[in-house]
Amino acid sequence: MTESEAYFTINLVSGIGPVRVRRLIERLGSAAAILTAPTSKLMEAEGIGRDLADKIHDGIRKAEPNRERDLAESLGMKILTFADDEYPASLREIYDPPLVLYTKGTLPNPWPKGVAVVGSRITSNYGLEMTKKLSYQIAYAGVPVISGLARGIDTAAHQGALAAKGTTWAVIGCGLDKMYPPENQPLADLIAEQKGCVISEYALGTPPDKRTFPMRNRIVSGLSFGVLVVEAGKESGALITARQALEQGRQVFAVPGRIDNPQSKGCHQLIKEGASLVEGVEDILSALEFLLPIRDVTVPRPTPANLTPEEAKVFDAIELDETPIDLITQKTGLPSGAVSSTLLRLEMKKLVKQLPGKMFVRTA
Repeated sequence: MTESEAYFTINLVSGIGPVRVRRLIERLGSAAAILTAPTSKLMEAEGIGRDLADKIHDGIRKAEPNRERDLAESLGMKILTFADDEYPASLREIYDPPLVLYTKGTLPNPWPKGVAVVGSRITSNYGLEMTKKLSYQIAYAGVPVISGLARGIDTAAHQGALAAKGTTWAVIGCGLDKMYPPENQPLADLIAEQKGCVISEYALGTPPDKRTFPMRNRIVSGLSFGVLVVEAGKESGALITARQALEQGRQVFAVPGRIDNPQSKGCHQLIKEGASLVEGVEDILSALEFLLPIRDVTVPRPTPANLTPEEAKVFDAIELDETPIDLITQKTGLPSGAVSSTLLRLEMKKLVKQLPGKMFVRTA
């Protein structure tokens, strides 16, 4: 059995993670040796007691790697193991690299380091729009955008990168056949279709839980040059990703928000602790310039096609954050009645949404 096949088989055994596998390999000499080692030999590795050794031994006996591989390939997935040359070099650098990566989409070779864009599932319109804008510009510059395909900021990050016709990778905390959240299955399919990649270290059929999501965060940060936190509360999982990024020697960037927004507290805390404050994409790309060529991102924010001149003027007057109708009227110079009727047309076209207090925002 090859080392790649051995890693794949071991990954099907529950209760044994990358760190313990590394200790077993250090003791036994190879991943393949783990598959044939008696319980007594497994127990010689650090941290492997009788109960765990029995569980590993029994798990290996029950594993069905050929069935798993055939199923994955039938679903259009490709599998990389730590023993494969195509495995991302940046993940080899981290403390606990995944044993196996199930992937769907286009595999780069070699894998360039990207920028991870993460944040809260509960967001403000400002957070969503800033995420889309920055992700668009990062991807437009030719840098992969990495996130976790969760609701909120993650979804906006992938959408922004796709809008720029750039590369985005989604790392999920469940089997690739158990998409979570389920409503993001079309987005995952689009990522794969547009030369991006959806990634999981978990065997097929693995459901999401409270353990798998924090574990996948180390892959998000591990694939990156740095992690950008756009909007996050003090208890947000995005802060876990930021801490892991620091442990992995990656840079951490944070976007400041409104001081009265609880979802800004995590970003503000990161900035206080030394994260780079981001006011524009240049703050991120300038840190990347010495690593790779960057495309010019000084492109105007696109205005939807097929708008009348009046509609385009009103649409462009709406800012990233909630914009009051008085400010829109002031910026456009149009009569208030014309602004109101134009906003109504934009609402009917689903380009603009009205909020309480005569505030308007661009839709997702």
